Amino acid sequence: MNVRFVLTALMEKNRLEFISSLFLYYYDKIVYGVIVMINSLQNEKIKNYAKLNEKKYRDESNLFIIEGAHLVEEAKNNGIIKEVLTTNPNIEGTLVSEEVMKKLTNQKSVVEVCAICTKLNNHEITDKVLILDNIQDPGNIGTLIRSAVSFNFNTIVMENCADIYSSKVLRATQGAIFKLNIINAKIDNFITSLNGYKIYGTSLKNGVGLKTIEKSPKLAVILGNEGNGVRNELLDMTDKNIFIEITNMESLNVGVAGGIIMYELGGK
Repeated sequence: MNVRFVLTALMEKNRLEFISSLFLYYYDKIVYGVIVMINSLQNEKIKNYAKLNEKKYRDESNLFIIEGAHLVEEAKNNGIIKEVLTTNPNIEGTLVSEEVMKKLTNQKSVVEVCAICTKLNNHEITDKVLILDNIQDPGNIGTLIRSAVSFNFNTIVMENCADIYSSKVLRATQGAIFKLNIINAKIDNFITSLNGYKIYGTSLKNGVGLKTIEKSPKLAVILGNEGNGVRNELLDMTDKNIFIEITNMESLNVGVAGGIIMYELGGK
């Protein structure tokens, strides 16, 4: 028998056994919980999730992205998370590379965790309603949402406003968005559907001072576009139009003004 042939056969057998053992080792690890990192920007799931940075795809899929531990925790408490993605192996979720996380969150800096969520469901209209007419600045939307939570305006109705599921608005809300009933609707139709509510517009023209308004058990306040205010056709549908009495300035930012009005009319 050729000794070299026998040795070569034994070595080949051992090599195959080694490779087989190595495969089974890592297969077992994957099956029994070792986290596998997604590092390809061409991964089909990652490409689909990254599209959620555009409103068109958020609307089509009824999904949106949140980023940061605080927002993820708030979303988890509301039971709307589809999948958590993270760069930290100590956080429960799908492990991804930093480059993939940048693609998902559309940011230059890396966040540690993000989540894919289903959009919020509408609920019963509450006693105090904030109506937003064509407000475009994400910071203003975020400020108004936080103030609405603080002062018991637990339903917000929006028409032609900045998308509440954009990353800028979500960051500005600091999680308050998960505490509200938010409805996208035609404002004139919504006002017509309300029964037993006092409807207040905001306008200097034919308006009365905020301090003269008595609190009502059921009320709705309309705030308008940063440059043009509330549309005239909506002002014509109100019970009264109000303004904030101020000195030394002609007007206030809509986020600030809305907070003052909600404090006066909705605060306990």
